[in-house]
Amino acid sequence: MPAAPDFPPAPDRVAVKRALISIYDKSDLIQTAQALHALGVELVSTGGTKAAIATAGLPVKDVADLTGFPEMMDGRVKTLHPVVHGGLLGVRDAPEHARAMAEHGIGGIDLLYVSLYPFEATVAQGGDFATCIENIDIGGPAMIRSASKNHGYVAVCTGPQDMAEVIASLQSDAGATTLAQRKALAARAFARTASYDAAIAAWFAGQLGDLAPRRKSISGELRQTMRYGENPHQSASFYVFPEPRRPGVATARQLQGKELSYNNIADTDAAFELIAEFDPAAGAAVAIIKHANPCGVALGDDLKTAYERALQCDPVSAFGGIVAVNRKLDRAAAEEMVKIFTEVVIAPDADDDAISVFEAKKNLRLLLAGALPHPMAAGEVFRSVAGGFLVQSRDLARITASDLKIVTRRQPTDQEVRDMLFAFTIAKHVKSNAIVFAKDGQTAGIGAGQMNRRDSARIAAIRAAEAAEAAGLPQSLAQGSACASEAFFPFPDGLVQAAEAGATAVIQPGGSMGDQAVIEAADAHGLTMAFTGVRVFRH
Repeated sequence: MPAAPDFPPAPDRVAVKRALISIYDKSDLIQTAQALHALGVELVSTGGTKAAIATAGLPVKDVADLTGFPEMMDGRVKTLHPVVHGGLLGVRDAPEHARAMAEHGIGGIDLLYVSLYPFEATVAQGGDFATCIENIDIGGPAMIRSASKNHGYVAVCTGPQDMAEVIASLQSDAGATTLAQRKALAARAFARTASYDAAIAAWFAGQLGDLAPRRKSISGELRQTMRYGENPHQSASFYVFPEPRRPGVATARQLQGKELSYNNIADTDAAFELIAEFDPAAGAAVAIIKHANPCGVALGDDLKTAYERALQCDPVSAFGGIVAVNRKLDRAAAEEMVKIFTEVVIAPDADDDAISVFEAKKNLRLLLAGALPHPMAAGEVFRSVAGGFLVQSRDLARITASDLKIVTRRQPTDQEVRDMLFAFTIAKHVKSNAIVFAKDGQTAGIGAGQMNRRDSARIAAIRAAEAAEAAGLPQSLAQGSACASEAFFPFPDGLVQAAEAGATAVIQPGGSMGDQAVIEAADAHGLTMAFTGVRVFRH
């Protein structure tokens, strides 16, 4: 590896005498150029940026005047020149660098402002292959890296926020930047080029259909620094992926309530992903989530009815939970939701009347995501492990009636088929081992996250019985229900628990060595049972 040269220490303060500006996003260009000119900074620029500055009546020098070479090859070659990079990389106080700069007529560049070609936006807008390739910036990242490496003498900005900070510093400190500021700017700049390259690499892998590229980078932009993480002794931050973002917490507009916590965000994401399984055109749907697991999910003719039915499944666990809906939130539903303490309500949208109802509950967070995520849209899911991370495709499994293989003597009724499909859809979003009882578009009892399936069935049965008792009903909600298991029953015991709870139909993937014993147990209890052939584990 290269040895570190014996350079003198970088100065704390560097006066900015010359700035090179080359930006695609010109929203702040004129005010930036005016501010720098007022500070006596010489402006150097390229192409359209230079033309815009000149049109504003400000003196500006073309990069070609420094390099002696015109912009060429459709703008691909304009800043890739030793005069530019020497001006960015030269260590002013190093004798050898100073001699080289003087010998070759290289003037120092003290401030670099570059915003890159909009590669990410081009991809998001559906640009074809050639257009995306043309929007890969080369000169910009090269200059950013040069300036960042030489942060001892050069301040580098990659966006309007950085530039505003630098101008404020120059105005308050006699036209100089500080070493601490330049280091911070360099760190941000390297992160920006890393993010840019990650986006290009991910897009290219997608174009090639490479599902497991040799190297994979994940890049996000800081949205929120949190008070703490999952527990008070853990630090946490929320990062969002570049556009286009999947509708959800990352796209949501928070209308009220205190700042979302780490756990709030995780639970709200789970809630909204679950509720997206239900087409709003087919009916209203509401999910109530606690600790990333659903404690009640229901359909209804309207959101108020769906909420009341979801709440009935487990009113104890629903306290302090997360509520997700699949339609525009209305006043009637909002008035029901505020009757108990709820942490977060997330919806695609809400009308003014609903918003006004929530305003009386200052601690409740109301999030409007703008749309529902498409349940069948491809994507990736990430999970960190010690020393690395796991990547898998999003679970797009969706079972229909035609996918069911009935393995028992008794065939299901049409209603039982509907209940089985509804229950299995919910089970896909319940932590394994998962058992879900459901009837008439309403969860009746949910057992989640147990080490064996029998215990999950027991818990689901207890929930169903307790919910009925709380509602003053004469029998468990599980009576006449369908029971879904997200993975196969290895033994008959879990299925027997479901039958004893009152289930009449069972849906499970099948594929166990003990399938025959489980089928025989189902027949013995008069159950109908369907195999899906698809497992939907969620850990």
